Amino acid sequence: MAEENGSNLQQFVDGIIKNNPTLVQLLGMCPTLAVTNSVDNALVMGAAVIFVLVMSNVVTSLLRHLIQPHVRILVFTLTIATFVTIADLVLKAYVFEVSKKLGPFVPLIIVNCIIIARAEVVAAKSGLMRSLADALGCGLGFTLGLTLLGLIREVLGAGSITLPGWRILLCDPKVFEPHAWVIMIMPPGAFLTLGAVIGIITQIRMRSAKGGA
Repeated sequence: MAEENGSNLQQFVDGIIKNNPTLVQLLGMCPTLAVTNSVDNALVMGAAVIFVLVMSNVVTSLLRHLIQPHVRILVFTLTIATFVTIADLVLKAYVFEVSKKLGPFVPLIIVNCIIIARAEVVAAKSGLMRSLADALGCGLGFTLGLTLLGLIREVLGAGSITLPGWRILLCDPKVFEPHAWVIMIMPPGAFLTLGAVIGIITQIRMRSAKGGA
């Protein structure tokens, strides 16, 4: 039992760090580039993905012995679509303004390769606790990646941090001129920020690997 728990813990940690979907595996790039112009967008999108990922992994794991191989992708898609619909309706009911800003990217979680990959690679072959640990790790890793990009872009592009119901001004508008960095909250800023962050993380991982060797 201790060995199994350790394996589950490692699965969880790997999803956040070693196999981070956003910054290491480079999965789910559409929402990563599209919704990270503010922290609140990133957090809400991340929460929706965590919910869908956890629920779809749990259902897939529980039904894994009943799912026939030739219909598994169809079952995965229908399961994911069900929970995406629930997430979309909840967001529209409770955080409508953020939901409007996210636009079609919440419904598009249905085809997010992170969700399908975790169902295929882990949940369809593993027990409930391992599937849950994997979903939570990858979901949190995805959310942390989005939030980091959103934080950098919003601070540089607007001089502030926006959270649901709050706006924290970090720079004096008389000193900091956010219009000079407006590119950071535009599509080109997403590519620039993502490239810079991935480059830094890659360098850190390469140095860690050399140090370990």
